[in-house]
Amino acid sequence: MKGFQLNLVESEIKIILEALTEMEKRMSDICESSKDEDEIADVGNDLIEVRLLLKPLKERAVEQFGANIVNFSRELL
Repeated sequence: MKGFQLNLVESEIKIILEALTEMEKRMSDICESSKDEDEIADVGNDLIEVRLLLKPLKERAVEQFGANIVNFSRELL
């Protein structure tokens, strides 16, 4: 398998993490609510791949930038 390296700043990582987290939630909701077994299987397989990408990315981002990197709140401080 070929590798791909990319250097990102904190704000870019935050955008990617937020998008992947939202995608994971939508896919999980589909798997929990759908009555279509084929849809559940297809989305479930993709959900596994998203989680395999998201978990280490989130861990590395928190390690490098701190826990606030996964705070996606839009509330004013």
